[in-house]
Amino acid sequence: MAIDDLLDEHEQSERVLEWLRRNGAALVGGLVLGLGAIGGWKWWQHHEQQQLMQAADRYQAAIQAIESGEARAGEQVEQLGDGLFGILASLELAQSQVASGDSAAAIMTLRDINAGDPALAAIVDQRLARLLIDADQAADALQLVASGSTAAALEVRGDAAYALGQPERAREAYRQALSKIDVASPQRRILELKLIEVGGTPTSTEAQS
Repeated sequence: MAIDDLLDEHEQSERVLEWLRRNGAALVGGLVLGLGAIGGWKWWQHHEQQQLMQAADRYQAAIQAIESGEARAGEQVEQLGDGLFGILASLELAQSQVASGDSAAAIMTLRDINAGDPALAAIVDQRLARLLIDADQAADALQLVASGSTAAALEVRGDAAYALGQPERAREAYRQALSKIDVASPQRRILELKLIEVGGTPTSTEAQS
């Protein structure tokens, strides 16, 4: 190997060492931060999993309390908060309250639900609207389902309109609901009977069952 080549290699080595002296701390720091980020993400995933498991346990305990008719069932449901488990437990609590004849308590339970998800909010509104109709508050029920476009929402809208003495509005709602239900659905026959009750006549397509 020529002397010039050795000098070039020595010079290159010195340059590399000098660069490491200047930037070594930053490299080590970046590595530490990278490893810390990976460790932090794993910790976060573990933390989230633990939180979910704890919430599931509290949900199961609340459901058992509801089914057993415990006096503190409502408190246990409230402790679940506004998340999915809390919403599902509240729906279960309201159903239990209706079954025990306390519709007023069920209405309060459903009104207290803060469902951020539109699909869940629609279910809550429909259940609440049905209870309001039975409680002679059909006007409030109609407002809850005024913008609903599913078959279930339209059916409740028809029920509310009928309770308010608005047969034409009820007929229209029932017809729209029928157009969204499969001909083989058991609910279809019920809707057809409701349509007939408010003075409507199912079309040949609607009359299939």
